[in-house]
Amino acid sequence: MIIQIAPGLSDKKKDVIINKAVSGHFKVREVRTQSATYLIAIGTEAADIRQFGALEGVMDVHHVADNYKLVSRKWKRQTSAVRVGNTLIGAGDCTLMAGPCSIENEQQVEAVVAHLVTHNIKIMRGGVFKPRSSPYTFRGLGLEGLKMFYDICRKNDISIITEVMESGQIDMMYDYVDIFQVGARNSQNFNLLDALGEVDKPVLLKRGISGTIDELLQSAEYIFSGGNEQLLLCERGIRTYENAYRNTFDINAIPLLREKTHLPVIADPSHGTGMRSLVPFVALAAAVAGADGIMYEVHPQPEKAFSDGQQTLNFKESTLLIGQLKKVLSVSR
Repeated sequence: MIIQIAPGLSDKKKDVIINKAVSGHFKVREVRTQSATYLIAIGTEAADIRQFGALEGVMDVHHVADNYKLVSRKWKRQTSAVRVGNTLIGAGDCTLMAGPCSIENEQQVEAVVAHLVTHNIKIMRGGVFKPRSSPYTFRGLGLEGLKMFYDICRKNDISIITEVMESGQIDMMYDYVDIFQVGARNSQNFNLLDALGEVDKPVLLKRGISGTIDELLQSAEYIFSGGNEQLLLCERGIRTYENAYRNTFDINAIPLLREKTHLPVIADPSHGTGMRSLVPFVALAAAVAGADGIMYEVHPQPEKAFSDGQQTLNFKESTLLIGQLKKVLSVSR
């Protein structure tokens, strides 16, 4: 059960609500986010929520049986829009985010930024700390690369999404990041998720390489219950027995997540397929399936990219995809 209480409610009146839940054999945990205060009541039997709705200071109350409660659509029917700069993600449109897998140098960033500005794309992705399968591959430019990335984007009114790999990086990255990305390998790094729950900036949480939908949602619950409601979920493909492509993009996940959660759902067809030729088709399918955003990789010369060039579009291919997405969205939304 989720009980939303009025802001500024006195401890005495709050205790009345808590004591009533406890007397009904519920364990109660208070969750304070940047937007509201909730009481999460866990019990083995369903209560008559009308008894709680009549109590002073209760703004809203819902019975939610799922293990993930605060991210469930069962208590919040409307999609929770997340603001990033002047962009509102989850407000009915499909937001585009694009950029290289890895930030490499100023010339690369300036070229990609110019491409995004031409197409009015306001969010640029790019990794500066790269979790790579091999220790001998390019692992990013680190903090200095992030600062350079930030400076160029800020001059062009573009927001940044980049991956944070551990809780110890959050403070040093904070001033230069608009959206913290949790990569697939860290989807169940609960220490990192707890730390991001205390951050007042949006977080994009990617599905684990072999993660289920419920595992993704429970990971999101860690961040939400820690205090951060500014959450985006990302379907980026899962590992299956198929080896014809890098990952199997789960198109089913997009409409299913939109049924299960009020959080915006983003599709990453670049990591979802690992093949440049497949990216546009899967991006279009994800848009039709209801994705709140599409995040894909673009580079001036993908064949010379430091990482993941095989799944990255060049500017011509990106321009074509943007035009196709506009046409598809005009008839599907």
